[in-house]
Amino acid sequence: MNRRNTVGVKVGQVQIGGGAPVVVQSMTNTDTADIAGTVKQVYELARAGSELVRLTVDRDESAAAVAHIRDQLAQKGCEVPLIGDFHFNGHKLLETYPDCAQALAKYRINPGNVGRGSKRDPQFAQMVEFACRYEKPVRIGVNWGSLDQSVLARLLDENAGQAEPRPLPEIMREAVIASALESAEKAVEQGLPKHRIVLSCKMSGVQELISVYESLASRSDYALHLGLTEAGMGSKGIVASTSALSVLMQQGIGDTIRISLTPEPGADRSLEVIVAQEILQTLGIRSFTPMVISCPGCGRTTSDYFQKLAQQIQSHLRHQMPVWKKQYQGVEDMHVAVMGCVVNGPGESKNANIGISLPGTGEQPVAPVFEDGLKTVTLKGENIAGEFQAIVERYVETHYGKA
Repeated sequence: MNRRNTVGVKVGQVQIGGGAPVVVQSMTNTDTADIAGTVKQVYELARAGSELVRLTVDRDESAAAVAHIRDQLAQKGCEVPLIGDFHFNGHKLLETYPDCAQALAKYRINPGNVGRGSKRDPQFAQMVEFACRYEKPVRIGVNWGSLDQSVLARLLDENAGQAEPRPLPEIMREAVIASALESAEKAVEQGLPKHRIVLSCKMSGVQELISVYESLASRSDYALHLGLTEAGMGSKGIVASTSALSVLMQQGIGDTIRISLTPEPGADRSLEVIVAQEILQTLGIRSFTPMVISCPGCGRTTSDYFQKLAQQIQSHLRHQMPVWKKQYQGVEDMHVAVMGCVVNGPGESKNANIGISLPGTGEQPVAPVFEDGLKTVTLKGENIAGEFQAIVERYVETHYGKA
């Protein structure tokens, strides 16, 4: 699919837009003032594949911690760019904590709460001035839940004077877009170049998000950050985000994505990174980790052996990728099939780079393994899983050159 042409924005060593691959990003949910806890979570997110990580910078203690977080991550060999998420008081924090302003790779500004009334424009200008001073890119991130009410009020007044007023939802969507574009225009007027501006217009409804980004993309060439805000928990959040972002990215819209899942209590935050990667990989936009093809199971597969093996192989591949991507060029494009019976098992295994067809109910207790379409070995006995994993490891070592 053809990507929309956008102005490229450098965030540290990562480029957003300008023909670069779609970038995966995420956000911590730790108290940024908790340096150790935040370093740990950023490191885990980066290891999972997050190429940018955003931090909440909401008060003096969190702003004072940012430079220490950056230093400790560097000591661990983690150079993932950090983004400062500012609301309400960002202009004060950037002024008071220059180390924070310098350590961050990008600032996020929300036009809806950068300041109220007469304070809005001066405080927005002050944040842009800091971005110019430290040569940092900015995401002008509009969120319909914190929309600039002055923009909405203006558009409502203009609409009321029309002979045929437009519906309120349409005015709401237009207000979100106008807030982003007008804020970007002001930032450029104040000296921030277009190649340091990313825009986002986040909505919590799938159809609203699609409509807003289609319009935004048609009216500007800024790099765009995609994300369904307040997507929800579990399957609801995953399905809603996938539905919205897939439609947009299929049209070439979107330069960086974040999946805003509500995590299960105590759950690993990196799930949102994995979902973002899998959306991009299943759409054929980017590859991140070898793809496991496995069947859903049926009455022919009453044993859960193939399910456990598919889960084991998938976990192993993802765990190995931080090491493999440094050693083996192209391993992320590998396809591994773990199939449960003779119906589709041999065919899918032959079509994958490497595959195994496990015996279904009533079939012979043997499991043929196929590599690049040819059967190479038949496994049997109690250690099929371990032997197949070892075969996958050897395949990677022998088929993918050194990076």
